[in-house]
Amino acid sequence: MSIRLGIIADDFTGATDIASFIALSGWQVIQLNGITDRSIDITHADAVVISLKSRSCPVNEAKRLTREACEWLQSQGCQRIYFKYCSTFDSGPAGNIGPVTDLLLELTQSPMAVLCPALPVNGRTVVHGHLFVNGQLLNESGMQNHPLTPMTDANLLRVMEQQASGQCGLVSLDHVRTGRQAVTHQLNALQQQNKRYAVLDAMTDEDLKVLAAAIPENLLLTGGSGLAGALAFLAPETRNVTDICTPGTEGKCLVLAGSSSTMTNRQVAFYRQYAPSLSINVERALHDKTAYLDELVSWYLSQSDSLAPMVYATRPADEVKVIQQRYGAEAAGIAIESLIAALARQLTHHGVNKIIVAGGETSSLLVQHLGVNGFAIGQSIAPGVPWVKDVSRNMWLALKSGNFGDERFFIKAQELFNE
Repeated sequence: MSIRLGIIADDFTGATDIASFIALSGWQVIQLNGITDRSIDITHADAVVISLKSRSCPVNEAKRLTREACEWLQSQGCQRIYFKYCSTFDSGPAGNIGPVTDLLLELTQSPMAVLCPALPVNGRTVVHGHLFVNGQLLNESGMQNHPLTPMTDANLLRVMEQQASGQCGLVSLDHVRTGRQAVTHQLNALQQQNKRYAVLDAMTDEDLKVLAAAIPENLLLTGGSGLAGALAFLAPETRNVTDICTPGTEGKCLVLAGSSSTMTNRQVAFYRQYAPSLSINVERALHDKTAYLDELVSWYLSQSDSLAPMVYATRPADEVKVIQQRYGAEAAGIAIESLIAALARQLTHHGVNKIIVAGGETSSLLVQHLGVNGFAIGQSIAPGVPWVKDVSRNMWLALKSGNFGDERFFIKAQELFNE
């Protein structure tokens, strides 16, 4: 057995995101939801992705989960470790990207970590160490309003040094465009300057391929799914592992939206024009969950439209702030996520076997409630968002990071159902 990449993802949507990009090159990818179930066969996997719920939890908890995942991957003979976080570098002033990276440097004995969140196909680019989202600086893209990890600085060198224990250097776009040798030379120069981290500029998929070919194997890989996809592209397999992984029309479908990102707001507004939709009442989610859950189940079962009914907590940023001020950000978030997860679990007893979910935190809790231990990666709905199938039953999920996909995403996901 030789697993080329062992990937530790800090949330569930990020895990399916990176798994889908690697699978495009014919790699056999297995996604595990934690490492509690040791019965899943990974002997033929080219890459194993372990999805954690560690993006916004306390730092010590994130480090504990990461240590367990890394040590297990190393025990399975993984050739390289890759720390996957969001392409918008979602983190708070104290972490968790910096502290987790420091831990992985220790566990892998790597001399330096590369930081590469760039994902050009989804509009995430890095220039002069600054992260852009669809041409806008990160802190002007809407991410500054994220309820859990507001990103108020686009300078990744500065953000990383605030979180982590060392200094950060840059591999500039000039180095990348000069070619592979220039990138390798700059990485070596940064190590000689005692830099502990290196931010990698990238604007195109070709830039990512240059970087993937140039990074020495002893460096720790961290970033979004773009760099991992480029690594797989450089060593493709001829088999196609995703053709048959498309949901069928049997059973029922449900749409759940917990993210309040800019794109999810647009997706919810668009979908509401065509499908039955119901907004979550936060007051009742907090104080009347049992009765409210029964009402939501009854509402879903009473719908008969061809498109799946949607239950959503998605709101514009100003409304989110009002809710957080009234109920508390943590209390409101937990109540909404637990309600959505409980609703999904209840509806699986009523024939629901396809669930489309928007939001990383929402997805992770929902998967835990459903008792899903691992996924096979299916057909992509949008870049970074595939349908995934529970390895132990006929349950399909589309787990979407908040800002991924276009306005028609919820409809596109259902258009892929295989007759």
